[in-house]
Amino acid sequence: MHKAAPARLKGPRLFPLLMLQLCMALGMTALTLIWHTPEAALSTLLGGLVAWLPNVFFAWQTFRHQGASQARNIVNSFYRAEAGKFGLTAALFIVVFVAVPPSNPAFFFGAYVVTQLAHWLGPWLLHRPSRT
Repeated sequence: MHKAAPARLKGPRLFPLLMLQLCMALGMTALTLIWHTPEAALSTLLGGLVAWLPNVFFAWQTFRHQGASQARNIVNSFYRAEAGKFGLTAALFIVVFVAVPPSNPAFFFGAYVVTQLAHWLGPWLLHRPSRT
């Protein structure tokens, strides 16, 4: 008899969703640069990054552990990742508004919201079912 190997489950496909978010942020920045001022494009870029970077942190923290024997670590990593994501989002907002005040808050918050929506609508936009 052969010794059974443990099953290796595929993790969620987060990379395409995160890349979709980043592409949306960079695309909005490029369009803003073409149709508006460079200052507005900077506001758009910062808004997109404030939405994207905490999601990258969350994905990195959450999906480090795998398997039933790691259940406690998986649950703990979700709590740590969510707390870290919230803290990082708040810190990035503070840094942006103190260090580089957006010249156009409408572009900043618009890019933030659209970047978040790109993540939520990612499975539909990528034309495949989500496993996350």
